[in-house]
Amino acid sequence: MRSAPSSTLNLTRIAACTLTALALLSACGKKDDAAAGAAAAKMPPPQVGVITTKFQQVALQTELPARVEAIRVAEVRARVSGVVLKRLFTEGSIVKQGQSLFQIDPAPYQAQVNSAQAALGRAQATQASAAATVERYKPLVEANAVSKQEYTNAVAAAKQGEADVNAARAQLRIAQINYGYANVYAPISGRIGRALVTEGALVSATEATQMALIQQTDNVYLNITQSAAELQRLRKSAGNRGIDSAIPVSVILDDGTELGRKGKLLFSDVTVDPSSGQVTLRAQVANADSALLPGQYVRVRLAQAELPSGILVPQQAVTRGGQAGDTLMVVGADNKPTPRTVKIASQEGSNWVVTDGLKEGEKVMVDGFQKLQMLPPGTPVQPVPWTSQAPAAAAPAGAQANAAK
Repeated sequence: MRSAPSSTLNLTRIAACTLTALALLSACGKKDDAAAGAAAAKMPPPQVGVITTKFQQVALQTELPARVEAIRVAEVRARVSGVVLKRLFTEGSIVKQGQSLFQIDPAPYQAQVNSAQAALGRAQATQASAAATVERYKPLVEANAVSKQEYTNAVAAAKQGEADVNAARAQLRIAQINYGYANVYAPISGRIGRALVTEGALVSATEATQMALIQQTDNVYLNITQSAAELQRLRKSAGNRGIDSAIPVSVILDDGTELGRKGKLLFSDVTVDPSSGQVTLRAQVANADSALLPGQYVRVRLAQAELPSGILVPQQAVTRGGQAGDTLMVVGADNKPTPRTVKIASQEGSNWVVTDGLKEGEKVMVDGFQKLQMLPPGTPVQPVPWTSQAPAAAAPAGAQANAAK
C-alpha cells in the first residue's frame, strides 16, 4: 500500500528535472541567436562590381535576315545539238575558266568543217580563174583584140569569185565554231555542282539544254531585307544621323555563332517593295573556306545610324523580358541597390545600348547578384569598379551554381 506514494514522488521529481533542462536549453538558444545577430551586424557589406554610366556616341545596330548569293553564277548550256559522249569533271569540285566539262559527239561538225573547207577551195579556184582571165584580157582590150564588154564581164566574174571566197571562209569559220562548241568549256572559275545530263543524253541547241551550274563563292553577296518603317524609326531615333562610311556587317549563322570575319555593306536600295513594305540591302563577305553556301539563310548585324548620346551597359547587368520590362540594379548614394526599368535600343558587341532610364554618373551593378540573395532587401553594399577581365565576371555561371548548392 505504501508503493503508490513513492512512485508518484518519483514521477514528480522526473518532471521537474525535465522542465529545468528545457529552460536551460532555451536560455542557451537565445544567447546563440543573439550572438549570431551581433556577428551578422558586425559583418562588412558585400562587395559588388559596378560601372559608372556616361553618355557617348554609339552606333544603333540592328539584326536582320539575309540570304546568301554567289557573286557570279554561270549556267552551262548546250550550244550545239548532239549526244553527250563524256563528262570530264568531278561533281562538286573547283573548275577553272576554260576547263573542258563535256564532250558532245563532234563527228557531224567535223563533217561540216570538211565540207566548208571544200567549198572554200572551190571558190578560191573559181576566183583564181576569173582573176587570170582579167589579167589576160587587160592587154587585149587595149589592143581592141577583145571587146570592152567581155573585159567588163571578166572583171565582174573576178570580183564575184572574191566574194564567194569570203563567203566560203565565213561558212568555214561557222563550221569550226560549231565544232568547237562540241567540247563544252567552263565559262567562269568556281565550284561546279552535279551534272544535269549523263553520257548518252541528247542535248539541244534550240532548247539550250542546261548541263551544269557553276557558282563563284570565294566571295558571296548577302541580300538583306528590312522593314522600311524600322529603317525610318532607327534614323529618327538617331536624329537622322546616318553612317556614310563603309558599314561592317557581322554574320550570325544558323547555330547562333558569329562568323569570324566581317563583311561590308555595298548599298541600300532607295525603293520600297510595294508588296512587302521592305527595302533591300546588299553586303559582301569573303568566303574562301566556303562556310556560307548559296541560298543559305543567315542573320546579319549592322549599324545603320549613330546615337549622339547613348549609354553602354554590359549585357549581364540587364534582366530582359520581365513583367516590368528590361531592368537593372542601380546602387544609389546610400549604397543600397534598387531595381530600375530601362529602355534598350540595340546591341553593340557585349553591351546593350540604353536610351532611357539612366542618367550620367549613376552606378549600375554588373556583378555580385548572388550575394544579394542571402541578404534582406535594402541591405547596403560596397560598390567596386567592375572590369570585363575580372575573375568574378569570367565565371558567373560557376558562382551561381556554387551558391545554389
